[in-house]
Amino acid sequence: MRNTSWEKPVHVTFGHLGTEYVKSPFEALALLTDRWPDMRGPEFVRARSACRAALDGRKSPEEARQQFEQAVSEARLYTH
Repeated sequence: MRNTSWEKPVHVTFGHLGTEYVKSPFEALALLTDRWPDMRGPEFVRARSACRAALDGRKSPEEARQQFEQAVSEARLYTH
């Protein structure tokens, strides 16, 4: 399993619960699995798959980052 950090972290805002700075496919997968809102949209599914693929070496970490950003946007957890 690879745990390559991203060049730039993804900021995820959980409203009054604060902001998390996700720095790798491993951290993103943990967040998607353990703390993601109830929403399970298509970008969520793609991000989870992309993070798993990055950890297995089948995708680059940056591909997983891009897909994770899409899931953040879909769930409206982004920062401005």
